[in-house]
Amino acid sequence: MGALFCLLSAAGFGAMAVFGKLSYDAGVSVDALLLVRFGLAGAVLLAIALARGALRNLPRRAVLAGLGMGVFGYAAQAGLYFSALARIDASLVALILYVYPVLVMAGAVVLRRERASRRRVWALGLALAGIGLVLSGAAAGRFDIVGALLALGAAIVYTGYILVGDRVDISPLALAALVCCGAFGTFLLTGLMRGGTALGFAPAGWLWLGALAFVSTVAAILLFFAGMGRVGPSVASILSILEPVVTVIAAAVVFGEVLTPIQWLGGALVLSAVLIVQWPSRSADQAGRQSSAQSGRGSRAQAGRQTGAVARSALARVAALRFFGAEDQAATHSSCACSEPKSPAA
Repeated sequence: MGALFCLLSAAGFGAMAVFGKLSYDAGVSVDALLLVRFGLAGAVLLAIALARGALRNLPRRAVLAGLGMGVFGYAAQAGLYFSALARIDASLVALILYVYPVLVMAGAVVLRRERASRRRVWALGLALAGIGLVLSGAAAGRFDIVGALLALGAAIVYTGYILVGDRVDISPLALAALVCCGAFGTFLLTGLMRGGTALGFAPAGWLWLGALAFVSTVAAILLFFAGMGRVGPSVASILSILEPVVTVIAAAVVFGEVLTPIQWLGGALVLSAVLIVQWPSRSADQAGRQSSAQSGRGSRAQAGRQTGAVARSALARVAALRFFGAEDQAATHSSCACSEPKSPAA
């Protein structure tokens, strides 16, 4: 069931762009989408976190850090992402954004949190070549450079957000709730400063916003927690690569979006780069098995934390592992001592 939960989570995240586009078609503005999405998701995740005691005895500094990540980091990334989605195809946005795991790897090497390796250099080269092909393929037809730059900006902001989130030591569920609430506060304040956010759109708009908040945010996050607790972080990070594939297929079915052959090749290079980054090395697998045997607790107890260059953000694709190589996750098992909250389905 663990693999199924991870795949369902990836499908939920992958459907986010399609739900966003359908919301726009129903008359929902970008501002309204962001406000409602984070308002609904934040309320549900906060209620779950409180019920499970995930926020109990959290230091004030940790709470402020989590809220701050939502206010300044995730709000900016989401704003850029959904603004790009309003201008260019969902499949193109997904492929550009999904270069972020490789950018995180490169950022950690530059910041000396991780060592450079031939494997990582290859991944970076493939990702850059893939994005170049994706954009050049789009340029052959109707090309919105502003939309492409917004999507690329979302990937870059996401990268910085993840690298900063590496320093925040909060359980994934608590952090997901705090980040959503912080982002909601940002969009509520900006809406009030502009004279209010219009919410008088058609009922279909509320339907797609509900799907965006509950399916592509809350359910996707909780399913990922449940799946990761069963199959471990290495397998979960690899299965998550399904996300942009779901976006491309769903956008083709719902909107008739078609990628050019050059874009297909570019997308394949990007996904290959992410797979290279996230696939565990032989030495990492051995280290993970040895540390698991010594501790007797396995990957469930370690999945909530990775020392080094991995994001602590549950919402930055939830749970501190999808952005970096599983080789790093396994190699740090023996030094981690933080346990993840029990998954909802456990």
